[in-house]
Amino acid sequence: MAARIRTSLDASDLPNYLRALHTGFLQSPDVSKEELEVRGANIVLDRTQGAFEGDRCVATFRSFAQRLTAVGGADVAADAISNVTVSPTHRRRGLLSRMMAHDLRAAKERGEAVASLIAAEYPIYGRYGFGPATWVTEWSVDVARAGLDPRYAGPGCGGRVDYADADEVRELGPALHERLRARRHGFIDRSERWWQLNTGMLRFPGDGWPAEPFYVLYRSPEGSVDGLLAFTADDRWESKRPHDTATVLSLIGASPAAERALWHFLCSIDWVVHIATGRRAPDDLLPLLLGDPRAARPTTHADFLWLRPLDVPALMETRTYPTSGSLVLDLRDPAGLAGGRFLLDASPDGATCSPTARPADLTMGIGELGTVWLGDESMVRLTALGRAEEERPGAAALADTLLRTPRRPWCPDMF
Repeated sequence: MAARIRTSLDASDLPNYLRALHTGFLQSPDVSKEELEVRGANIVLDRTQGAFEGDRCVATFRSFAQRLTAVGGADVAADAISNVTVSPTHRRRGLLSRMMAHDLRAAKERGEAVASLIAAEYPIYGRYGFGPATWVTEWSVDVARAGLDPRYAGPGCGGRVDYADADEVRELGPALHERLRARRHGFIDRSERWWQLNTGMLRFPGDGWPAEPFYVLYRSPEGSVDGLLAFTADDRWESKRPHDTATVLSLIGASPAAERALWHFLCSIDWVVHIATGRRAPDDLLPLLLGDPRAARPTTHADFLWLRPLDVPALMETRTYPTSGSLVLDLRDPAGLAGGRFLLDASPDGATCSPTARPADLTMGIGELGTVWLGDESMVRLTALGRAEEERPGAAALADTLLRTPRRPWCPDMF
């Protein structure tokens, strides 16, 4: 029996859908009533797909509305894709390709400028027009070697660090995140549900929620909440000596002072000998905040947020540019969603991007545009790799001048 794809599910389909989701991610197939209630409340049924053989779901796919911050602080409407699985028994049958094609067409019709996802495996999504747009780095910090004064008695900048509870985080965290999102390209919006899930207000068995984390707020000398830290600590002793690791769940700061104060606070906690930083931007301030940057040892460096352009003019006109210049981009898109030849006229005052018949300066796949749009990747490097072709000498260098950013984009959130 061939699997049949349903491009819109009913509530009655969700138990089988979630069971298939568990199977695809090699988790126990059992679905509790609590999980069904918590997850089901967040699933937009007409944006959720499943491949079914009879009542058995063998492939899953869903999307939802998202806001993604572009270079310069404006945001765009994104089609956020998640829950992508195909059961091992049904791979290589085109199920993902058919579900992806349906979702991207629908997103295009809704007017969403880009599709986004976190790729579990690197090789899968390039063939659908996605490109890696942000990267993350994780460090393990040896506190004894960090070179920060263990007699820490609070920020030297005049601000203060205080413990908080989950209610305070849910009250104060969203505004802080929005302040930072308006300045940090690559950030995505956090819904009220995100804050409930990430403070333990919404729970279900097997959700991976740790014991209640510690929450810490940094307040500036003026009293504004400029930083938020959530972390856990294990309880490990050897030979009557503490060997605790503090694991960062989230650390955001609206100023360098906030980041410095929160990292220094973590490094000053008695019994903590290592810090696991969680997912940070590759150019995070942390290593160079330490007296000995080598105390921060990279443990992970990997691609994270992938983007798939759906509306090229909207994307290119939303972001900002540091200088003036013009480029003609010839974009290949086998899916027929966003390809064509476009003239980008950019300046610090704004940009226009429109179809053109002028000769191309650069030719590339639509996924390569997804890779460079947030400013992280070099067009010169992509041409050297053969992933883009320079039709006019100097065009790749000009693209780097226009598109690359002083700080690297960062998306700290899974979805």
